[in-house]
Amino acid sequence: MNPPSRRLRLVLVVTAVLLLAGGSLGYVLHARHRERPPALQADASFTVEEPGLYFRDAAGGRIARQGGPGLPRVTGGPSCDRFHTAGGHALCLRKLPGLPARTEALVLDRRMREVRKVTVPGIPNRARVSASGQILSWTTFTTGDSYNTAAFSTRTAILDLRTGYLIKSIEQIPLTLGGARHHDSDVNYWGVTFAADDNRFYATVSTRGATHLVEGDLRAWSAKALRENAECPSLSPDGTRVAFKKKVSDDPRAPWRLYVLDLATMREHPLAEPRSVDDQAAWRDDATLAYALPGQDGRTSDIWSTPADGTGEPALLVPGGSSPADVR
Repeated sequence: MNPPSRRLRLVLVVTAVLLLAGGSLGYVLHARHRERPPALQADASFTVEEPGLYFRDAAGGRIARQGGPGLPRVTGGPSCDRFHTAGGHALCLRKLPGLPARTEALVLDRRMREVRKVTVPGIPNRARVSASGQILSWTTFTTGDSYNTAAFSTRTAILDLRTGYLIKSIEQIPLTLGGARHHDSDVNYWGVTFAADDNRFYATVSTRGATHLVEGDLRAWSAKALRENAECPSLSPDGTRVAFKKKVSDDPRAPWRLYVLDLATMREHPLAEPRSVDDQAAWRDDATLAYALPGQDGRTSDIWSTPADGTGEPALLVPGGSSPADVR
């Protein structure tokens, strides 16, 4: 028998390659299908229209609502790793399965219907919605999973629902530090909080081994550092004060303490909470803050509250909860 012609050999090689490529594609698609996140699972009756404290329930990872003292916990919200809601919109961050780490940022309306979905690199970390519900921000850890180490990197985005414009990373915003324009490859932003005008915002910037509270201007696309050693800011509803966590110790087990800064005088005071709070606190009203602390089981967290003026003492709000957000 004569050996196969060159053309026949070529046909056989091409066929084999196509078969292998098809098998690889089928495997990838099958793997992707298996790695899809679970459905939102929000019950049709669960909305963010009712007043109360919304939070992530540690029991199942779904969003719940606590209407008031003595009232039962209302469950049935979507499955989220981080959550925030205000102004009739909600932001749900969910870690996607597989590697590399990716996060799905879901924008939901008041009835928990999907408005927009953005997939970004990293692990869910911070989520915030402006009081109007029109401006949203999220932060993910793209390297590492703790602020208490030099080996971490973050990515922070801002989404304007009025225009649909998405700023995938705010790292390129012109930054003024110490009265001069600051450029450095190690700049990291996280923990955005918005003013009522949907233009001014506050955030943390880390650069050259120090953290700073910055004030940003979306329309002018600029940011300036206000003070050092202030992380995860949260602006009060009246816009006069910023709650933040301050590093007070090099002990990795308890490095932080919650403080409140008066923006007019730039004077700060510690809160009555003596424990180390690694969270972006949420204002319940102009007088009270809520935040998450590790629970007694060491695996979940509880939500606590304390007065913003530094008086009083911490009170347990929700056992087994995190990501608090008040709807008034």
